[in-house]
Amino acid sequence: MNPANSYKNQILNLGHSEFSQMAMEIFRWQAAENPVYKQYLQSLSINPVTISHPEQIPFLPISFFKTHSVLSGTPLVQTKFLSSGTTGMQRSTHYIADPDWYLRVSEKIFRQFYSNLDNTIILALLPSYQENPHSSLIYMINYFIRQSNSPLSGFVKSSDELQETLRQAAQTSRKVFLFGVAYALLDLAETGLSLPDITLIETGGMKGRRKELTKEELHQILLQNFQLSEVHSEYGMTELLSQAYSSNNGLFLTPPWMKIMTREINDPFCDNTGIRSGVIKVADLANIDSCCFIETEDIGICTPEGFRILGRLDNSEIRGCNLLYEG
Repeated sequence: MNPANSYKNQILNLGHSEFSQMAMEIFRWQAAENPVYKQYLQSLSINPVTISHPEQIPFLPISFFKTHSVLSGTPLVQTKFLSSGTTGMQRSTHYIADPDWYLRVSEKIFRQFYSNLDNTIILALLPSYQENPHSSLIYMINYFIRQSNSPLSGFVKSSDELQETLRQAAQTSRKVFLFGVAYALLDLAETGLSLPDITLIETGGMKGRRKELTKEELHQILLQNFQLSEVHSEYGMTELLSQAYSSNNGLFLTPPWMKIMTREINDPFCDNTGIRSGVIKVADLANIDSCCFIETEDIGICTPEGFRILGRLDNSEIRGCNLLYEG
């Protein structure tokens, strides 16, 4: 049995106050059992026994997923997730030892923030993601659609089809959720369709299809055109297993096993204790089969309540979560 499996029930039942102890335990295990992470720590001349709290943990740069197989222990890989990207762009690969674990994690997070799936109608407007058969988002949404157990759930193909689906949904007591990539939502907004009775969850950026907008500008257009009171967002990526969600104020909240930290933008090795804005580092304990400690290429700010995304590091390639935010 993969030793990581012994941690999984503990992770899903973790309380916020228990995060630090579990993070340190998993860090020590991955520092010994993840060859890529172990070599990275050795290249920094860091002895894991000198790390005493999560803020001191070195985070693996996310770019390693483009060049290495990042795995802890000796798991049997069952599938893989590939990041989206334009032609010629080097894509990240996340090798997945336990696809069912990813689905358990994603469902519990959605239930924590929103609803049981069997009380929903799940709709998705994700054309560019559907072009990627190894998209982690599509894998999750397909599962959500199945678990909703509603014939109305599915991928949206046109505004007319969406309008008819919403007409039928209004005859039920189910909550309607629409996941949509930003550029496709803007295209839909130009049709004049009103969406006042749904929860709209924006995920991903323009994918090179439209002019980049700040998150604030995007949400203002969607609020006005769809006649919504709020627009939600999902923060996730190929290299992680957990998601964060935000409501209308742009503040992302995380499950208890996921914590956001930051490091100084111009000095990746400075002591980051107390730094609230900078490069986002994600401690996602659900990533137990690969690496739980990932330094992204996003810039953000942490608050006691959650975190906000401010933009991207210079020279970073375009990703799904590269919408800027202006507060």
